[in-house]
This record gives sequence, structure tokens and C-alpha cells, in this order.
Amino acid sequence: MTNDECKQVVLDIIADIAPDEDLTQVKPDVRLRDQLELDSMDFLDIVMELRKRHGIEVPEAEYQKLASLDSCAEYLTPKFNAAGAQK
Repeated sequence: MTNDECKQVVLDIIADIAPDEDLTQVKPDVRLRDQLELDSMDFLDIVMELRKRHGIEVPEAEYQKLASLDSCAEYLTPKFNAAGAQK
């Protein structure tokens, strides 16, 4: 999986949990919570969906690594690739 594909996975999850958000103008280098109306429960939903849909575990101590789309891709892409290699 590429970084861009990973970003799209995160955007797809956000679209499902916050369907009223306009995701077309999300800047990849700006904190998601600064751009979107996401509260802490929405953020937890993102983490839970990553686990449920893709088997990706994000420990609570590493939640800050999911702050922006760029940081999500940097943190999650190796996890997706490792999970895909195990299948």
C-alpha cells in the first residue's frame, strides 16, 4: 500500500463516521481536528475502524501519530504493508 492509498483509507473511514464533513479540501499536513469537526469520540471511532476493517492496532500512546493525513500515512503504511505480507 502506498502513502496515498493509506490516506484514502483514513478519509474513507472519516467519511463513514462523519458523513456531513466536506473532505475534498483536507490539507494533508494540517491536524485533522483543526480542519474537521472531529471530537475525541470520532477519533476513537477512526482507531476502532482501522482495527475492525484492516486489523491495524494503534496503541493509545501512539494516537498522536494520527494527527494529520501525512502523519497517518507515515505511521500506518508500514503497518498495512506488514499486515498484507502476513496474509
